[in-house]
Amino acid sequence: MALNLSQKQVVVAELAEVAAKAHSLIAAEYAGITVEKMTEMRKKARETGVYLKVVKNTLAARAVEGTDYECVKDALVGPLLYAFSTEEPGAAGRLIKEFAKGNDKLQAKVVSVGGQLYPASHVEVLASLPTLEQALGMLARVLAEPATMFARAVKAVGEKEGGAEAPAEAQAETA
Repeated sequence: MALNLSQKQVVVAELAEVAAKAHSLIAAEYAGITVEKMTEMRKKARETGVYLKVVKNTLAARAVEGTDYECVKDALVGPLLYAFSTEEPGAAGRLIKEFAKGNDKLQAKVVSVGGQLYPASHVEVLASLPTLEQALGMLARVLAEPATMFARAVKAVGEKEGGAEAPAEAQAETA
């Protein structure tokens, strides 16, 4: 069904708003994917903070003008599915990678992060980025490590300086 001018303007405005806030973009060929798989992918996208949209490439090219994703305009060729990560950079990569495993028809064609255009093979790199919870866990471990090492050093020094005798002396003083 063809869109009239006002409908196209609405689509471009919506896509431009998402592109302005998104952390990453993956454009993938989707021709040949079943309706059931596409519905499943859309459901998973909503759950993981990925904005998934199928639009004409000319509309997508207009929508990304003035955003970090302007670099992809010349690479938008063929029927493409656009996946914007709205919550964390690796979400779109994980989604496309997961669904590409079970479907040969879904193939990433464009990957963009931070205003840079990357080859389709960078979906693997993007998908391997840690989630927010994983990144916070790694940060907590890094921050806790110096305190842990200090505590171990103090304990080792205490044991070396006669920490085994300390409890006996403490018992003698209390008696």
